[in-house]
Parts: sequence; structure tokens; C-alpha cells
Amino acid sequence: MKVVPVEEAIGLVLCHDLTKIVPGEFHGVAFKKGHIILEEDIPKMLDMGKKNIYVWEMKEGILHENEAGERMARVVAGERIIFTEPTEGKVNLSAECKGLLKVNFNALEKINMIDEAMVATMHTDIVVDKGTVVAATRIIPLFIDEAKIQQIDNICKEEGPIVWVASLKAMKVGIITTGSEVYSGRITDKFGPVIRKKIDEVGSKVIKQIIVSDSEDMIVDAINELLSMGAEMIVVTGGMSVDPDDVTPAGIKKAGAKIISYGAPVLPGAMFLMAYMGNVPVLGLPGCVMYNKRTVFDLMLPKIVAGERIKREDITKLGHGGLCTNCSVCNFPTCGFGKW
Repeated sequence: MKVVPVEEAIGLVLCHDLTKIVPGEFHGVAFKKGHIILEEDIPKMLDMGKKNIYVWEMKEGILHENEAGERMARVVAGERIIFTEPTEGKVNLSAECKGLLKVNFNALEKINMIDEAMVATMHTDIVVDKGTVVAATRIIPLFIDEAKIQQIDNICKEEGPIVWVASLKAMKVGIITTGSEVYSGRITDKFGPVIRKKIDEVGSKVIKQIIVSDSEDMIVDAINELLSMGAEMIVVTGGMSVDPDDVTPAGIKKAGAKIISYGAPVLPGAMFLMAYMGNVPVLGLPGCVMYNKRTVFDLMLPKIVAGERIKREDITKLGHGGLCTNCSVCNFPTCGFGKW
């Protein structure tokens, strides 16, 4: 560091805090270490009795925390991500719109292995609203070797951005409600309203709900009817256990669907079924979806409306974090459920 007259310090970096004292009014830091001195700062510093100040001697190949934080933000930000101006080296990255947050966590770990730099994110695969802060960057010291920031640039060039938001598609959804007790009118359907609410939450629309008895053939006919109406997703509720009259999995299979997984390492939701009729996802939902606030359905639905084709490994990996603890106050998705 070096000492310079205050009038000659414009554009230089302050290397220590400057304290201001106004008896009875203020006592604290007026200018923080690392502050880049502006022209309008000069009169204020002179008023504080500062004729000379200590500043950092900038060297080629060394970056100030603000420049480093902004450069990191630019390369880690993907589609539908915006970021703030740096404040004391920290840059916040936010969702430009509502959608499914995606995090390239393998590349993220590589970045955080680089000494003196860091990127922190929210969990991948959660729905975020417009304006939600989803990540932040900064360096640990006040200055950093530019070569380290270049390493981050290279990682992102090779492996893509670290965070982005996948837009949610407005899908046409068909519901099939199974159960002789509902079909006969003995009890009122309480499953449909729950599904409709969750479909609405992700910006999609239910085009029709069909109530059928515990019959494989009726399930087949209902699936075909919904497909003919242009359904882009079919949700089949009830009849997912191993009781003899629970025929939903058999009906879905009989309709010609390819079963991706029957069963999921998630509680609530172990009896979940994932299948496809061509490109149309068919979901078999266990009864817990009707009465538990959050279940496997809340983990899979956003991925589907974000355009992802679900694979078996997408379901099997849910075991780590797949146990809902039924908190008295539910903070999903900002909790551990479904996170790994």
C-alpha cells in the first residue's frame, strides 16, 4: 500500500476503514476497506480531516473484489438469470422469471475447490419465483490473482453455466380418478381438487377429469380418451397399493404405457408410478398425495412441466433427502425434502 493525497485518490482502492465521528450524532465507518474512491468522496474525506490516505497499489494480473465478483457472476449465470452490481465484492444472482432452478453442481464443486473464490446456490430442481435470489458470488480476500478467475471462466466454458432457470410449460393435463366408492357416488372425490391446485401452481391446466371404477379396461379407455383430447400429461389417482382390487398400475400398463418406475424411495409417496405413453407422461399417484401437504408428486411435477423426460435414475436418487419430516410449519421447497 501507499500514501497519497486525498485529491489524487480518485479511482484508487482504500486499504483501511475510515471512521467518522460527529459528537451526539454518528460514530462509525464512513468508508469501508476496499471502497473504490469516487470524486464525490473527496470533500467528505477532507471534512473528516483526511489529507492523505492509504490506498492499495494495483498490479497487473490482480483483480479487486468487485471486478472479480462481477466476472464470476457473468460466467456462472445461465438462461433467465440476472445479477446485481457488486457490493463489497458480493454479487447476487436472481431468477428473471418463475421457473425450475437448475444447478450444475458438479461444475459448482470444481469452482469452489479454487482457493479464495466461492459461489453459493440454492438447491437444484426447486420452483423459484421471479426475483428470487438463487446464487451469490464473491472472493474471500480483497484482491485475487486474475488467473484464479480465469480458471472459473474455463470451467464454465467447458461445462456450461452453473445456474439457470428452466421455464415451465403450460401443459394440458388429464386426471383419472379410480375407485368404485367414488365411481358409485358413495363418497365425494377429494383427490381431484388437490391435484388441480398443484397443477395450477405450476401454470398448467386440467382439461378433464374422468372417474372410473376399479377396472383395468375403464382405465385404458380413460387414458385413450384423454390422449384423443390432446392431454400432454395424465395423472391417475388411487389404487396404487398391492391389494387385489387396486388395479391402477395394471391398467396403465395395459394401455400400452412404458413403465419407468413403480415405486420410489420417497416418503410420503413410495407407491408412485412413472410411465410414458409415447411422449406423454403418465403418473400413478398413491393416496398420500391427497392428505399429505408435500409428497413425491411435488418433487416430480415441476421437472415434468419444465420439459424434462423422467428417467429411472431421476427417481432412485431421491432416496437421499426423500424422507419428509412433516414439519409443523412447512417451508417446502426451501427445506431438505427431495434435496441431495
